Amino acid sequence: MDATRDGAMAPGGRGAKGKLQRGNARQRGGQASGIAAARSSNLDGQCYGALDLGTNNCRLLLARPSARGFVVIDAFSRIVRLGEGLGNSGALKDAAMDRTIEALRVCNNKLKWHRVERKRLVATEACRLAENGARFIQRVADETGLELEIINRETEAALAAAGAEPLMGDGAKSSLIFDIGGGSTEVMWVERPDDGDASTAGEVKAWISLAAGVVTLSERHGGGREVSFEQFEAMCSDVKDLLRPFVTQVASFAGGAGPDHLLGTSGTVTTIAGVHLGLRHYDRSIVDGCWLESEEASRVTADLRNMSYEERMRNGCIGRERADLVLAGCAILEEIRRAFPEKRIRVADRGLREGILAQLMKADGHVGRRL
Repeated sequence: MDATRDGAMAPGGRGAKGKLQRGNARQRGGQASGIAAARSSNLDGQCYGALDLGTNNCRLLLARPSARGFVVIDAFSRIVRLGEGLGNSGALKDAAMDRTIEALRVCNNKLKWHRVERKRLVATEACRLAENGARFIQRVADETGLELEIINRETEAALAAAGAEPLMGDGAKSSLIFDIGGGSTEVMWVERPDDGDASTAGEVKAWISLAAGVVTLSERHGGGREVSFEQFEAMCSDVKDLLRPFVTQVASFAGGAGPDHLLGTSGTVTTIAGVHLGLRHYDRSIVDGCWLESEEASRVTADLRNMSYEERMRNGCIGRERADLVLAGCAILEEIRRAFPEKRIRVADRGLREGILAQLMKADGHVGRRL
């Protein structure tokens, strides 16, 4: 991937703290800076689209192929909380569906504006679980013209791995990739050939989809605003139970050896990185591709647990929309780190959408660097 993403793969950055590497200039929740320039310099060539409708977020990414992967043309992200209350009611709420429809209208306008024909629009855990999920997908088609596909957990895991895998460290032969979502968490063990060639795509050797995300876990344990020590450990215990079969599976072929490093793609891990770096506002160009030491993640988690809900809201990397969810994410990350106690975590502000784009472009014969 290049253009606004070129620097994400290059060494260097903002100093030793976090071992930063430059990445995409698009900030979370907004369009990429430089999108207009990218559009003007890439008017020729087909534009591809990827939409990910999750339990918490609605995200769209538009790109064109390039010699080194793809150039991001436009992007959109909005927290819609589609799965709000789903764990208790088993159904999507009217207000949540209305919020999501409004966000999807924006996505549809962008797809039309860029004349996107090759696209894949997917919905994940909330629509998978809700008794009215299929009816909502039909409502989306009727009201916005978008035809969303409810993908299964295996497909979601594979796409997330494909999107994040290019950030496996040079020389790494294995990595544990995890995607902490709103309604579920996907965990994948990815291996490269023995030569550790960074230009060779990795293979998913084992995966699991945990029925626990930041929304479902926080709702299950008090709502996430005020989280006691006991509630945090109870969330960790839930995740530990769900993760156990995967740990056993990995042990059967890895012989007790851990991965070379962890690779996290989610709002949780990017938020922790932003807080660690002391950013006043989240900046993807700084966070995507950076490294976190294990003790740094532990310190940030401890700091967040000691903050009040109001203090978390005032943090520029968390904000009002994530203040009640971030500790559930920390609990999921904590249990993954307990199961696989590696020294380093690479942070990826990329995942499922990038995986979709890579697959679509490959199918059309675009074989740029590390698609």
